[in-house]
Formats: sequence, structure tokens, C-alpha cells
Amino acid sequence: MKYVTKEDVQKLKLPSRVPESHKGDFGQVLLIGGSQDYVGAVALAGTAALRSGIDIVTVAAPAKAAWALNTIVPDIITKKFDCLFFDKKQVNAVVKFAKDFDAVLIGNGIGRRSHQFCIEVIRKLSAMNKLLVIDADAIKAISLKDVKHAILTPHKREFQMLMENTHIRKLQLQKHIADNVIIEKGNVDVIYAKGKTKYNKTGNPAMTVGGTGDILAGLAVGFYAQTKDSWNSAIAAAYINGLCGDIIRGEIGAGLIASDMLKKIPFVIDVTFTKKKGK
Repeated sequence: MKYVTKEDVQKLKLPSRVPESHKGDFGQVLLIGGSQDYVGAVALAGTAALRSGIDIVTVAAPAKAAWALNTIVPDIITKKFDCLFFDKKQVNAVVKFAKDFDAVLIGNGIGRRSHQFCIEVIRKLSAMNKLLVIDADAIKAISLKDVKHAILTPHKREFQMLMENTHIRKLQLQKHIADNVIIEKGNVDVIYAKGKTKYNKTGNPAMTVGGTGDILAGLAVGFYAQTKDSWNSAIAAAYINGLCGDIIRGEIGAGLIASDMLKKIPFVIDVTFTKKKGK
């Protein structure tokens, strides 16, 4: 098996920060998600994207969820839509709003009632060649035929649903994955791209707690927006997410919660991308 190493992660070329840098130079990300039932998912994903180095994160969400998010994370901008959950009525407005962002993450906290919305938004953004990360209930809604230029982050059941929606078996994945990258989350994460497979061993069983997958998706969209490199962004997101979880478990034990991991992200990125002298 080809396991992800620190050297593999260092292949992701994050932009350099110079004294003349300005707000926005390091990317702007849009998250499309949230609902009256789920606010925490976009809070975790959006904060993880910010911690990855992104300058501006905006969340497009139903109004009540967006107002709640404003009270949780003041660092995130919200675009409020007059609905309790997204449906077909908001498709065109959301797609139009997404045009100016470097990358888009869709699915966190969006709920199953928004499946048709997810399908239509993903198809339209793919047709615009928008860089996408697709997570959670958005994965359950789509086929691989609906999407391009995307990183998909399913757990094992969502991965099975994606295969079923695409009408293929796992052995046929390489014929249908196109230019997408898939991170199949698990005890060992499996990262697939056309002609390539990698296995990531960072992470631990305490990370079965809800929200760690939202952090992974946030890291993926943050790295993707900064580098336009889907393969290495996926590798880095899986590795760094798992390593944050390993550090937290070492500090506090198996009772970690996902938000514990957020403040570790800058430290883990720093130590991961710092190369020893002479290398």
C-alpha cells in the first residue's frame, strides 16, 4: 500500500506570505450548507477553512441558521436566504452568488430535504468549472456523472451510495472518476484519483465523534482554493485532519470533540510544511 507521508503532504505548494500581502490574496471560499436543524457543521467546516490559511470564508445558508452562525463564529461572513432549508427556489440565486469565489464547499448540515437543490447547484457549478468540495448529504444526492473538478469526502456508507447513484461497482471507479478526487474516510482513509490511490493512516477511533468530517472538508476546500491542486489538497487535508485528532487524543484522551481540533490546525500545518535544513 502507498501510505501518505509527510513528504507527500509537502508536495502541496501553499502560497508564500510576503509583507505586501493583502486581504483576499490567499483565497476566498464559499460554503453552501446549514439548515434549521444543523448549524454546527458549517461552523466547523468554515473555521477549518480559515485555519488552513484562507483569508475570507462566507457561508450561504437559510436565514435562521446563518444568524445562529453569526453568534458562534464572528470570523465567518454569512449570506442569508429566506428559507428554512434550501430547495429548488434558491438554486439560481446561490449559483450566481458563488461565481466570485475561488472554491466552493457544499453539503455540510444541509439536510436530506435539499437533495434536488444539491444536484442542480453542483451540476451548474461544475459546468462553470468552479472548484468544488462535496460533503455529507450533498454526496448522497449526486452521481459522479454530475460533477467535475471536485474533491468528494464520503464516509463508507456515503461512498457506497455514490457508487450506487453512479451505477458502478468500486472496481469500476477508475473508469468513472474523471478529474475528481475522492477521500473515502475510515480507519485508514483511501484517496482516489484517476490512476492513483493513496492511504492515510493519521487519525484514531476517538474521531468517530460528529464534526471531524466537517473539519476535513473545510481543510480540503481551503487548500484547494489556495493551490488549485485537488490531489495534493486531498492528501494534505486527510493527513492534517487525522494528525490534529491524534494530538488532541494524546492530550485529553478519547473524549475529544471536533472543535478541540480547530486550534491545532495552524500548528500542525506549520510543523508539517517546515522542512529540515539541507532538504
